Amino acid sequence: MSEVYDFVVERFFENYTRWALEVVEFKPINDNKMDVGALARQTRIDQGQKIESTFEVVTMEKDKLLVLNGLSSPFRNSYIFDSIESDTPQTRLTFSFELLEIELFMRPFEKLIRIAIEEGAQHTVNNIKNLLAPDAESETNLG
Repeated sequence: MSEVYDFVVERFFENYTRWALEVVEFKPINDNKMDVGALARQTRIDQGQKIESTFEVVTMEKDKLLVLNGLSSPFRNSYIFDSIESDTPQTRLTFSFELLEIELFMRPFEKLIRIAIEEGAQHTVNNIKNLLAPDAESETNLG
């Protein structure tokens, strides 16, 4: 469990752009270590659009949870770590991205937006899995 948590959380500022491939610029902005209250700014290219946002670490629980909230955009990212009991220690990583608000003009497209978010979340977990265990079967280490 600690290997996955350390890679994703403890070394978040170092590794984030390795699994979030749509991020073209990223940097911590308040010189805090990775802990509650740390802030970062990112620029992403999504669907050909350049999107800048600032987010804050709002929750960190060792080997369990990381939650980031958007400050400039209403979103929440959660990384949930669960230990799986088996012959070899495994970690299930669940990533979720939530839009906390959908602008009025986007509401007719809400279902499509949710599907795109789910696909993006799966890509995030797969990217992390491939970085940690590039030769692993799809069901090992991270679920």
